[in-house]
Amino acid sequence: MRTLSSALVVALAVGQVASFAPHHTPAKFSVPGSALSARKPFITGNWKLNPTTRDECSELATNIASSVDGGKDIDVALFVPSVFIKSVQEAVGDKLLVGAETVCPQLSGAFTGEVSAPQLKSVGITWALAGHSERRAIFNEVDTYINSQVTRLLEQGMSVVICIGETDSEYEQGLASAMCSMQLRKGLAGVSAEEMGRVVVAYEPVWAIGTGKVATPEVAQSVHENVRKILGEMYGQKIADETRILYGGSVTPDSVDDLMDRPDIDGVLVGGASLDAGKFGRIINFEAKVLA
Repeated sequence: MRTLSSALVVALAVGQVASFAPHHTPAKFSVPGSALSARKPFITGNWKLNPTTRDECSELATNIASSVDGGKDIDVALFVPSVFIKSVQEAVGDKLLVGAETVCPQLSGAFTGEVSAPQLKSVGITWALAGHSERRAIFNEVDTYINSQVTRLLEQGMSVVICIGETDSEYEQGLASAMCSMQLRKGLAGVSAEEMGRVVVAYEPVWAIGTGKVATPEVAQSVHENVRKILGEMYGQKIADETRILYGGSVTPDSVDDLMDRPDIDGVLVGGASLDAGKFGRIINFEAKVLA
């Protein structure tokens, strides 16, 4: 876990940092309407180490797929344990995307228990997560390793959701901006402007994952807006405006509508609620207002 001193070093390295405390006044929305309309909403579920059996997996996937309205212009994806990939693919057909929860950046060799990008691609997987907070914290995956996952997936012609976000202590110190900037810049090192069309960013405040806490729509929007600003500095405004940024952190049917109303929130990465077909179906069919 990062200490105060290391976090302050990060803050100094990236410059002045704004605090994203709940009382923060919402920033003005500056994304052009044309850019908003061009970003298709992306609703994603991350099953983590769930469910327990193949039968439970197939039933859950089937029920979720039945919630997908083919007339709604959105993308829906499930990131599932590798052992269940085939079962989920068979259950959902072409109604939604199926992705992997992680990937080994090595192509082959003596890496017991790992799954490579070519292996995933060979079974029809074109999406994978990289940098999820649980992988960072539990499996000690650092930014350089996450970057190798991202670049390997892109090299293989696949797409990636790169996850970034601050811990509770970093949030309380007002370092959300600094941590997201560092993780994004390191995670996307070497990624070209052309490849950014296959990159989605997911902001997941660690303090909100599995805790029942949810960043207010205003706080989430302010961080997303800052992430888009960083992408603009890295790749130019056009690519920044085209890149989808998801929010992840205890998203529920009760919170999704307000989150999806925000101009820089292009979708959600859902954990616990994606294991309940009814709840996730409601999230898929969110009811956000039409933005002018």
